[in-house]
Amino acid sequence: MKKAYDVIIIGGGIIGCATAFELAKRGITDILLIEKRFLTSGATGRCGAGIRQQWGSELNARIALESTHIFEHLEEYTGYTRSCGLHQGGYLLVAYTEKEWAQFQENLKVQHKLGIDSRAVDLKEAKEIVPYLNTDGMFGATFCQKDGHADPFQCTQAYAQGAKRMGVEFLTYTEVTGLQTKAGRIHAVETTNGTFEARTVINCANVHAPELAKMVGEDIPVTSERHQALVTEPVAPLIDCMVMSFHRSYYVQQTPHGSFVMGIGPHEAPSYNFNSSWQFLEKNCAVMCEALPILRKLKVVRQWAGQYDLSPDCNPVIDEAAEAKGFYSVCGFSGHGFMVSPRIAILMANHLAGQEDSMDIKLFSKERYKTGKLLLEPAVV
Repeated sequence: MKKAYDVIIIGGGIIGCATAFELAKRGITDILLIEKRFLTSGATGRCGAGIRQQWGSELNARIALESTHIFEHLEEYTGYTRSCGLHQGGYLLVAYTEKEWAQFQENLKVQHKLGIDSRAVDLKEAKEIVPYLNTDGMFGATFCQKDGHADPFQCTQAYAQGAKRMGVEFLTYTEVTGLQTKAGRIHAVETTNGTFEARTVINCANVHAPELAKMVGEDIPVTSERHQALVTEPVAPLIDCMVMSFHRSYYVQQTPHGSFVMGIGPHEAPSYNFNSSWQFLEKNCAVMCEALPILRKLKVVRQWAGQYDLSPDCNPVIDEAAEAKGFYSVCGFSGHGFMVSPRIAILMANHLAGQEDSMDIKLFSKERYKTGKLLLEPAVV
């Protein structure tokens, strides 16, 4: 293995692997991707795997729309020979308050402006889409058939294998222990397997991105919050779409092999806790059995925990370090990094390759927290 590269990417989740692939597509192939454990061992492998275009801000809706277009043919796009597991059964977003229902109408206007095929549905149609749904207390819902879910493991492998074929190198089970700068620029990455020089380093380490940024004197306003999920025993098909509530902070979907995957928002204090809890199991079951009473009949197989890399406005931070030019942090996705990864990778690759992009990368600078120009998003769990 060489000791110097044009680009080093830290983090082997889908953001890091997709960025490596997009850079290689643009002719930047002298890349080393470093991962502390194995690919998808962090947030990507623990996520809910949802893909939705029903957002409330035009920026996020557009990113999600363009990402969905790539997910729809990711195998062909990357040359991957296995299925990435995309299933577009739709997302049913349910409103429990008048204020939320009014916001949904505004969200639809944004989505329709971009050509997203979403629509408002009354409670009767909501029951037709999800026959077992308890609509008590609901004001209405919105639905987009093109939303759905995919396999985060296969999607990440698609990008990684495509990148490898173009010459990108991968170094797993290797921890970054330090960063070196020289004359105000990133110079090298110190790891448990040696030191590697690079003039560009991309920090895609999710909740650990702030720790790496601090090594070059950069303060990234991103914290770690534990989120948990569980999966049930497989049963015959009952629902085809994802059901989600922002107000009650839950989501639930049935996977192609019959298991239900579900979770609720914890709103916990920042931590790196990866342990599952009985409190989550009890609360999740109570909330979900009220929303879908038929779930009472199912047995829980397992539960797990992952981490959201939370930013103050629940939108990503993509920024170059002021005192270490060439060091970029790409983090703060706040739970929706998987579904927007294709477009974010393109944005980052275009920026580094000096190619034009219709999206302004400066929108994601952390300077927005100083200027007050936050990227506010009403449609987040």
